[in-house]
Amino acid sequence: MTMQTARTLSASDFADLDRKHLVHPCLDSSVTDRVVMMRGQGSTLWDANGNEYLDGSGGLSVVTVGHGRQELADIAAAQMKDLAYFTSFWQFSNDKAVILAERLVDLAPEGISKVFYTNGGSEGVETAIKAARLHHFRSGEPQRKWILSREFSYHGVAYGGLTATGAEYYHHPSFGSGIADVHHLTAPYPFHSERYDGQPITDYLVAELEDTITRIGAENIAAMIGESIISHKAGLVPPADYWPRMRAVLRRHGILMIADEVVTGFGRTGSWFASEVAGMEPDIIVTAKAITSGYVPFGAVLMRDDIGDSVASEEGFAHGFTYNGHPVACAVALGTLDILENESLVTDTTRKGELFRTQLAPLLENPLVGDVRGIGLSTGIEFVSDPVAKSPFTFQGGGLTDVLREDYGVIGRGVGTLSIFTPPLVITDDEIIRMTDAVNSAVGRLRPDGTFRG
Repeated sequence: MTMQTARTLSASDFADLDRKHLVHPCLDSSVTDRVVMMRGQGSTLWDANGNEYLDGSGGLSVVTVGHGRQELADIAAAQMKDLAYFTSFWQFSNDKAVILAERLVDLAPEGISKVFYTNGGSEGVETAIKAARLHHFRSGEPQRKWILSREFSYHGVAYGGLTATGAEYYHHPSFGSGIADVHHLTAPYPFHSERYDGQPITDYLVAELEDTITRIGAENIAAMIGESIISHKAGLVPPADYWPRMRAVLRRHGILMIADEVVTGFGRTGSWFASEVAGMEPDIIVTAKAITSGYVPFGAVLMRDDIGDSVASEEGFAHGFTYNGHPVACAVALGTLDILENESLVTDTTRKGELFRTQLAPLLENPLVGDVRGIGLSTGIEFVSDPVAKSPFTFQGGGLTDVLREDYGVIGRGVGTLSIFTPPLVITDDEIIRMTDAVNSAVGRLRPDGTFRG
């Protein structure tokens, strides 16, 4: 099919062809509904039927600088004319990869000075796990293989990251057991403080970490991987002392800290790197998504100097991807960082997020809403069937996500009993109010049986 032919297809043609040919992530093929997006501008999207939507999801928490940025299209086109692709294996590189690496190191927390490029978050987590294990191997501790992770976490769906992922949905039995030597710790969950035997949350979790290290043996543990907030659990923010105290234990035992910043990096939570503010003091940082605002698939793993040196020593890092350091992706990343900085999008995210949650505060008067939480422009709503027991709520059909899209023209994301909103950082105050008005109205129609009033 030529591009010209594609332009003549109707909305129903697109939907029919989609159902016929495409296998979608996380979609039961019996669901026949399709929304084929055609165009975007700022925080607004249009589908093949001409319907207009307010993007409250940023795709998958990807879009920061907004849709339809002409300057990023121009940067990509100019780079394609100069050099569309060449390998970055062995001694080869390109100018944009070099310039971007310096820029990333300048933005990163102190002590981070090495960069390894990927095509996205899943590849980044694989890279980080391998790098941590290899670093210990070449530092004379080859037995350090274990990776500590946490329940509810999401670290991608390749086998290393999938094993570290604590979200149960992705662990289909047909996939097998994943990589060896991964242990999941209890997650901090302030809304469900009853999970911690009457103890302060951080006290309980630090004690659990110490017990786990004793049982496995500190000398056998390579790293802990974690997110500053658990994004997949609807902006689950830990107590303020959680990461500093967990980090102190890890450091005492020589265990590396891998910060998964695939969602939180480059402004989502109001800082360039959320791990720095959270007190994680990472040795390795995994980034993707917002590094190009989704305009080109891309990611980067940032490492402490000694880790980068050790994985590159001897025979080198026996790991890599065809599109490592892709020049077009690097050029677009540089342009994205310029926009984030020049338009003060990172520094204004905190204010916008507070406005968002303030406008959603009336939801807490509804007995079906247990919690409204988040940081920056990452906000989650947790629904409950019983406000005292805090038992999970069950939506019928597509739940709040479908109602918002179909009746209000707002796109959010639903994960079980949770609703998640991560709009582009360019969203305006008026758009925030429009979106929260829609959410407040839709939740007001929710019945205890999981259906919505008309």
